[in-house]
Amino acid sequence: MLILAIDTALEACAAAVLDTDAGELLAQEQLLMKRGHAEALMPMIARVMQSAGLAFTALDRIAVTVGPGSFTGLRVGISAARGLALAAKRPAVGLTTLSAYAAPIVGRSGSAPVISAIDARHDHVYFQIVAGDGSQLVQPGIAPIDEAIAASQFGAPHLVGNAAGILAERWPKDVPQPVTVDALPAPDISWVAWLGAAANPDTNPARPFYLKAPDAKPAALPPLAHAASSS
Repeated sequence: MLILAIDTALEACAAAVLDTDAGELLAQEQLLMKRGHAEALMPMIARVMQSAGLAFTALDRIAVTVGPGSFTGLRVGISAARGLALAAKRPAVGLTTLSAYAAPIVGRSGSAPVISAIDARHDHVYFQIVAGDGSQLVQPGIAPIDEAIAASQFGAPHLVGNAAGILAERWPKDVPQPVTVDALPAPDISWVAWLGAAANPDTNPARPFYLKAPDAKPAALPPLAHAASSS
């Protein structure tokens, strides 16, 4: 199976092509960035596909991170994945950013749980907790940092995600301490691809996975415009 993977959910723009039969990436590229994903993504995808030596119609599916993350970044990645899937007549699958963070640790963490955490700002984090075998212990959600820490009652965890360092700094001294702290700005694009290969397109659609409403609010109409609209 040939998978094009896309990630623009957080502070990176990344794309890769995975050949599952060969068990390796044919091409990959990642740029760390807080903004500018819309301008960077399509040229990056073109370079990755050219490096892999593939036409889009050779792909079996397209995988994309669907959140939590930046609302703007998510729209960029998901729109690109849907558009390319439509043009190539291939399915697009969506993977959560939290699961992509946890994937490389699950299976090698032993019995230790894995806490994936993403900075949601305002002293909150998006987080989920899975066991060492990948089974879910705490479903994805958003909570104040202290509540997210209190939710971990499963032993010394692995912390991963762009908020892993934030959790580690606030971790209580009188409980088992984190085994590892991987404060990565974005998930590994290769794991987005591998998760995409395993996902069922019928149950993992490429649509946004939001855990809260956007911070931005629609601007209020100026007085004259408001009066005109109500007349």
